[in-house]
Amino acid sequence: MNAAILLINERLQNRATQGLLRKLPLQQSLTDFCSNDYLGFSCSEALKTKLLKAQEIHQGMPLGATGSRLLTGNSEFAESLEAGLAADHRVEAALLFNSGYTANLALFSCLPQKGDTILIDEFIHSSVIDGCRLSFANRLKFKHNDLQSLEEKIKRAKGICYVAVESVYSMDGDLAPLLEIAAICKTYGALLIVDEAHAFGVFGKGLVHLAGLTENVFAVVITFGKALGAHGAAVLGSEALRSYLVNFARPFIYSTAMPFSNLLQLQTSFRFLKENAHLQQELQRKILLFKQCLSQSAAVKIPHSPIQAFILPGNEKVKKVSKELVQEGLAVYPILSPTVPKGKERLRICLHIFNTDQDIEKLCLTLLSHQHT
Repeated sequence: MNAAILLINERLQNRATQGLLRKLPLQQSLTDFCSNDYLGFSCSEALKTKLLKAQEIHQGMPLGATGSRLLTGNSEFAESLEAGLAADHRVEAALLFNSGYTANLALFSCLPQKGDTILIDEFIHSSVIDGCRLSFANRLKFKHNDLQSLEEKIKRAKGICYVAVESVYSMDGDLAPLLEIAAICKTYGALLIVDEAHAFGVFGKGLVHLAGLTENVFAVVITFGKALGAHGAAVLGSEALRSYLVNFARPFIYSTAMPFSNLLQLQTSFRFLKENAHLQQELQRKILLFKQCLSQSAAVKIPHSPIQAFILPGNEKVKKVSKELVQEGLAVYPILSPTVPKGKERLRICLHIFNTDQDIEKLCLTLLSHQHT
């Protein structure tokens, strides 16, 4: 016990010495430029009113799921929610998970087998990497959004080859060249899996759907903790894939199911999203304003997603600027190395429909003032 505590304390001290010790922050009254609540659903009074009305209709429902979906946690409501998702996305089936992390963990830990190959973009989310580590398949990285690198690796793949990408990447906010990636996968018979966590809701049903690639993608992961302002995720694909996950995905089999309150919030939020497509247009207007304000800055990468990366090399420098922004009432937090490569430390900025034009302009002016300091 003492040896374990000493090791724990030593590792924590090492992290603190490097300036990398994480702590759980409390919410502050700051202008939000850091959360994933892109469409403002988590604070929408209109959505809250609809949810309260839905709760009145469904009074008497149990508070908890009481078990896994395979025991007592399944319901007609959950299955109708999955059927609706599948129909909306024009796939055969959908399966709900408690979070995007567990969805990726489940999918990549049980699907690829020993002798198979998983090719992952080097900037893929950690949940995909952790799922790959739990499988017995070979794992190879290809350079970020680099088609030549992907093709070189795909030629070396053995067994069934799975290619994993995000449609919108969480650190830079840049978009994957899905059409080209799907074409390469089709040429070599590889199965494409796309994580749409940061695209679902922001770009309609996601970039796979917008690009008309539904039939070319083996599985899509959508999450509800970003644009939907809720919690949970779903894997979209064939009926066979859904049945396989129900039988072999340990994070699904051994997790308590979502409670009814969460399922009801998801149903209400899905409907609200369909009824308010104009919110996506308003978000794009905010992104365009940000781009215009920072058009002279070389430090920022400006894709069309709400995630913006303002590069400030060096952990100490980016932490200093973040602290100054917080002091000015702007919640913009640093992403440090080794989470991102050394020299690519950045402020990760998330734009939302509830950010006023004045707040965006204030943020841009403050960023520009720090660009050459």
